[in-house]
Amino acid sequence: MEYLTVSDLIEKAKEAEGKTFGEIDFKDRLSNTKSKGSLGHIIEESFFGYTINSNAQPDFEHLNTELKVTPFKKNKDGSISAKERLVLNIINYMEEVHASFTDSSFWRKNENLLLMFYEWLPNIDRKDYRIYRSILFTYPESDLEIIKQDWKTIISKIKNGLAHEISEGDTNYLGACTKGTNKSSVRPQPFSETLAMQRAFSLKQSYMTAVLRKHINKEELVSFATTAELKKKSLNDLLAEKFAPHIGKTTTEIAETFNLKHNPTGKAFVPSVVSSFLGIKGTRFDNIEEFAKANIEFKTVRLEPNGKPKESMSFENIDFHQWINETWECSHIRHRFLNTKFLFVVFEYKETKQQNPNRQLFLKGIKLWNMPYRTIEHEIKQLWETVNQKIKEGLQIGYKQQKDNKIVETNDLPKSNFNGVTHVRPKGANGEDKVLLPNGQRITKQSYWLNSRYIAEIVQELD
Repeated sequence: MEYLTVSDLIEKAKEAEGKTFGEIDFKDRLSNTKSKGSLGHIIEESFFGYTINSNAQPDFEHLNTELKVTPFKKNKDGSISAKERLVLNIINYMEEVHASFTDSSFWRKNENLLLMFYEWLPNIDRKDYRIYRSILFTYPESDLEIIKQDWKTIISKIKNGLAHEISEGDTNYLGACTKGTNKSSVRPQPFSETLAMQRAFSLKQSYMTAVLRKHINKEELVSFATTAELKKKSLNDLLAEKFAPHIGKTTTEIAETFNLKHNPTGKAFVPSVVSSFLGIKGTRFDNIEEFAKANIEFKTVRLEPNGKPKESMSFENIDFHQWINETWECSHIRHRFLNTKFLFVVFEYKETKQQNPNRQLFLKGIKLWNMPYRTIEHEIKQLWETVNQKIKEGLQIGYKQQKDNKIVETNDLPKSNFNGVTHVRPKGANGEDKVLLPNGQRITKQSYWLNSRYIAEIVQELD
């Protein structure tokens, strides 16, 4: 059937809402359990009635609209999120470097998207997944400016012969995700003899979650950047500009300026400072549009007079059962660092406690950072492999008495001298909070950390 207008297309898509894939599948594609793309193919073939293809042009070429069928899930707290990134078209490294944004393969194919959302539910047959909502999605003007910047970042890496080091953390909204059955799915790149993993343009999971929040939950996210600003400056530049007038001030001065409760070690203080600097005081981090869409997470760094943090930087507790039952490529920790940008808000003490017990904290600056691909694939992978090996072989768990007579647990998990970047140790004071390991051993809950010296190296350019 030919859909003459976009309105005709949307009207047809709306007819699928409330229907299950089993009700739509007239071609019996669901019987092919190995076909990952079959849910989308069912909509293309059985619902819209066109032949499956892999053309460089949009699915509905005459309407300049690409069809995408994508899942979302409901979280335990009642919120909704995209279950995965939205994978778009394969990147041809050899050709994309010669295109401008407007004639790029990404823009030619994905300028307008017909998004058909279905709800993913655990432990049900995929034939019972139900189409929930259909929308015609065009990129908001401010988003498009960031996406253009992202596209240029990806292309710049290819032009520099670094397609094999592309990471989704390099960009904000538009990613370049791996696309292939395994690590042997590689392609040549134009400015290096090193083969690079096959990748596709994608809209990040965090970006798709924000789309869902707006179009399905009707949530209003608060933006700190205007389209006019983004036409001239990157997100990084805009953040630096917003913070610049306050660098060198004490936390006391900052609190007085913005009428904040002065509690620099409290969890709420730094988020309040950030939202105040951005001109959206009181807005939660997950409601700041640019942070939500780009999956930007803030971390506070407090430097001692020697330029190093007193403490290493902690992350989530380790689920050891998950770690030993996942591959490295699909591991939680790998995806955590591949897909997250960190906004380090850096303060410094200019005096030691001995010099001044009531010493002040000064704002030193910010750093928008994502972990380099090489570090993820070397030091972080090394940690993941070592922890897995030790858990499978059995940990050496012991106990020792400290000078204050307190008995503490010891183990042979990687310590801070492991590889200069990361290690494992407990987080929190309660050593009685234990977990059962897959091999039956019990151990105090453990977290993974980034070493204090490594964090110091990341922020040293602020000097």
